Amino acid sequence: MKMTQQYLALRPRQLGGAGFSLIELLVVLVILGLIAGLVVPNIIGRTEVAKAKAAKAAVVSLSGAIDGYYLDVGQPPDDLQDLVNEPNNAPNWRGPYAKKSLITDPWGNEYEYRYPGEHGEYDIISYGADRSPGGDGKNADINSWD
Repeated sequence: MKMTQQYLALRPRQLGGAGFSLIELLVVLVILGLIAGLVVPNIIGRTEVAKAKAAKAAVVSLSGAIDGYYLDVGQPPDDLQDLVNEPNNAPNWRGPYAKKSLITDPWGNEYEYRYPGEHGEYDIISYGADRSPGGDGKNADINSWD
């Protein structure tokens, strides 16, 4: 009991100096706001750059998958779905040659595949964020011949 009385006697004095003042909290909030204002726009801009790089890497991977399909079957696939699911007209199919997620670009659209291609034996195209031919920056097309 005696120890509890000593603890209670010391407690009010200790609490008087503990904690932060309102001004200190406001200064910290202002600093956090400034940091967020400088960092967040840079992170948001990098997301689109990362998507474009991922699309380019996927086009390269799809090209390798198409080449593997060609070696096994004797002709390029009619559709990118043939890399994932065995088609009826492919007797030597040893796939899957690609994951289902690989045939969709980072913006959620299937890559356009053309066989025969205009720029090579086959063409693979992603139209970027705007989903239409042409464009700059995040809307730029990503293809297999560049």
